[in-house]
Amino acid sequence: MSKKAPAEKLTTKKIPIRSIALALGTVVGIAHIGVLGHLLNSIRPQYPVINFPAGKYSSYEIDVTKDGYSVRYKANDPKILESERSLNVDQNKRGLFGGGSEKRNEYRRDQYTQEGHRNLQGGELTEGKSAKDIECIVADAGARSQGAMAGTSIAAGALVPAVINIPYVGWLAAGWVSLLGGKVGSEVGSEVGSVFNDC
Repeated sequence: MSKKAPAEKLTTKKIPIRSIALALGTVVGIAHIGVLGHLLNSIRPQYPVINFPAGKYSSYEIDVTKDGYSVRYKANDPKILESERSLNVDQNKRGLFGGGSEKRNEYRRDQYTQEGHRNLQGGELTEGKSAKDIECIVADAGARSQGAMAGTSIAAGALVPAVINIPYVGWLAAGWVSLLGGKVGSEVGSEVGSVFNDC
């Protein structure tokens, strides 16, 4: 005869109701926090993310309301820079021949452009040179250059051999003659160029 092994008892562990209530309360609490966060985000007005090209002289303002938003952007702000200076002098002058006292009050207020130039014309914009003026300047420069070259060549060919043989200063006189020839040639070239180019 063989012995039978004793049958194992199956035991079930009961989960206490407190643990179930705690787990359920935790899940409901987390869900409420998530819903509350979602509601708070939906109440706050949303506006798109705009990357403005912000620089040293740019500025922008964004006004956001529940009805929408508005943007004010200036790419070059401030356009005019101001500077104020004041000087107060109150001194007694005493020198070799005596003197009096000096009282002087100075006040100066200037406006500058972004490039640092002082505004002397009350904010008006000045016009640049016309195309005809630029063409005349270029033509005059070319005519002066050609005239100077021709004048130097003529002076070197005709006058330098005559003055180079002067004792002691001949070499210096030859240089002067060449320079004078270049200067006269430049002036003559400018006159001829202005006639031919209608300037």
